[in-house]
Amino acid sequence: MKKVYLFSLLMMIFLSFNANSQVSSKKKAIDITDYALFGDKFSSTKVYSNKQMLKKYESLKKGDTIKAQFKSVIKEVCKKKGCWMSMELADSNESFVRFKDYGFFVPLNADKQDAIVNGIAYIDVVSVDELRHYAKDGGKSQEEINKITKPKITYAFQATGVLIKK
Repeated sequence: MKKVYLFSLLMMIFLSFNANSQVSSKKKAIDITDYALFGDKFSSTKVYSNKQMLKKYESLKKGDTIKAQFKSVIKEVCKKKGCWMSMELADSNESFVRFKDYGFFVPLNADKQDAIVNGIAYIDVVSVDELRHYAKDGGKSQEEINKITKPKITYAFQATGVLIKK
């Protein structure tokens, strides 16, 4: 009888500990009322951090794509139309975000804002002409633009929707 009682007590302690650890490991839900929506509406389901997203990118080869959502800080926005932006990833990397079919744009002053993007991540090779075009749109000097002489392998993202913190 003592063995059954002891076993039951141990099981209750184990189940209680396991339930508590599961509750504390759950992510805090993102309150989208704190964000302005651009593009298609989406629910933020599994939102990766910038570190997690970098790991996802590092596992890709050219031609691979993955559906993803990630949250980070907007590093730079196109200063002409808001037709692209770059977002910070871990270790001084960045993701170059374009908007599907140029169906929407983001505010020109969205630099340094927290954002969540929803769409497709992939590896891209950007030509010198394209890089120079983006540099010009980003407000870079002609001297900086002239220094662009090689194509660049980038972590690219085609967003169908963007949430930007208000």
